[in-house]
Amino acid sequence: MKKTFLALTLVAFAGSAVFAQTKKLKPVQKATATETKVTTVAPAAATPAAAQATPAAPTTTIKFKTETHDFGTLQEGDAAEAEFVFTNTGKEPLIIQNVHPSCGCTTPFWSKDPVAPGKTGIIKASYGTTGRVAPFNKSITVTSTAGTNVIYIKGVVEKAPEGSAPANTSMIKTN
Repeated sequence: MKKTFLALTLVAFAGSAVFAQTKKLKPVQKATATETKVTTVAPAAATPAAAQATPAAPTTTIKFKTETHDFGTLQEGDAAEAEFVFTNTGKEPLIIQNVHPSCGCTTPFWSKDPVAPGKTGIIKASYGTTGRVAPFNKSITVTSTAGTNVIYIKGVVEKAPEGSAPANTSMIKTN
């Protein structure tokens, strides 16, 4: 019985010593009637750099042909649609997970199919010019298996002449 108790005590003591080495210990204060003594226990050595976890580099990457489309000057009511061509420059299939415009005046379109390495895909962005006479600069956030990228559309919308139909509603301006 004494041997079992002694063995359990030894195991518990050894386990607490290992636990104390893995934790950063705080100063321990011992007080007496006349003084306070602070004893600091040093933490265990830092983990070697090779053992620390580092995030792996993405195996899928995306490269846009251009990241900004400038429509120039448009008349109010004109159709405004841009195409952003991108290439999967990685080693794994690229999946566009979400395309989020900065406002409701821009509508994005994209394929949900994976883009194979070395192949290209297209993201379209349509800007509503009706009732928006002013310069514009809108961002579109693209979230994919390659990470997050931001593309932009910009231009100036001028008021259409009174009594006339929009200049060209069937014409689509693209890159």
